[in-house]
Amino acid sequence: MRIGIDLGGTKTEGVVLDSDGKVLLRKRVATQQSAGYRAIMNTIAQLVRDLEAEAGAECSIGIGTPGAVSTITGTMKNSNTACLNGQPLQQDLQALLDRPLRIANDANCFALSESLDGAGKGYGVVFGVIMGTGVGGGVVFNGQLHQGCQHISGEWGHNILELDGPDCYCGQKGCVETLISGPGLAADFHLHGGDDILVASEVVALATQGDVLAEAVMQRFFCRFGRALAMVVNILDPDVIVLGGGLSNVDRLYSEGRECVAHYVFNDEFITPVLKNVHGDSSGVRGAAQLWHCDEIWQKNNKI
Repeated sequence: MRIGIDLGGTKTEGVVLDSDGKVLLRKRVATQQSAGYRAIMNTIAQLVRDLEAEAGAECSIGIGTPGAVSTITGTMKNSNTACLNGQPLQQDLQALLDRPLRIANDANCFALSESLDGAGKGYGVVFGVIMGTGVGGGVVFNGQLHQGCQHISGEWGHNILELDGPDCYCGQKGCVETLISGPGLAADFHLHGGDDILVASEVVALATQGDVLAEAVMQRFFCRFGRALAMVVNILDPDVIVLGGGLSNVDRLYSEGRECVAHYVFNDEFITPVLKNVHGDSSGVRGAAQLWHCDEIWQKNNKI
């Protein structure tokens, strides 16, 4: 059995999967972000212990996190849960739980899950997209997660889309994430005269009801989505693109949004399917548990 942990900004979810990928157990607890790094680490360790106690067996452990592990220092980097940055999360958890574990970016875990038994199953090259509070992505080749030599593969959310765009927490301006994330969509509505308390889903609903301002925001959103994703397609040329995160529920992304991608792709046709995820909010935690699957494939292919 395999444990997957999805470390989110507000909640930490854990599951136990059997060898067929069926979820046997699930548990969610609050992420104590304000209490700092040690509290988060102890929360993860206790969640693992609780799941194993209920499962009645010791399990392999995979963890999906915001950010990634630096290949130079072994510490966390690029996390919007800022207290993790610079911390040796993997080493500390391995010491606390007294066994090896696997850690990967949460968008990578999403992409892995959807490629193995989700919307991307059966496709060779899968680009998994997260569009929610932030924008991220992951790349899977023939069932094998590609993290890259610096563990930043798939991070299209921090490509600069508009030089005069909003400030991003990464220190740049106009990153994809600032413009087509949920907060980015709501901020664009407010910037052009709309209510500043609306969240993205409310803007989408207003556009559906015929609100002129909200519809103009949506048209900019689709155009930005098209330009941003076309850059990825021009480099990676994936067999399928799978959307996840809260904005993956915007049905128009699969029609108007896809048409905008096609407009900017460097080809006379755009045949790549753009699909909605199968596992929803559970994709990340399932992918975390399946990180050991990647190791097993790699070892088998390399006869280790």
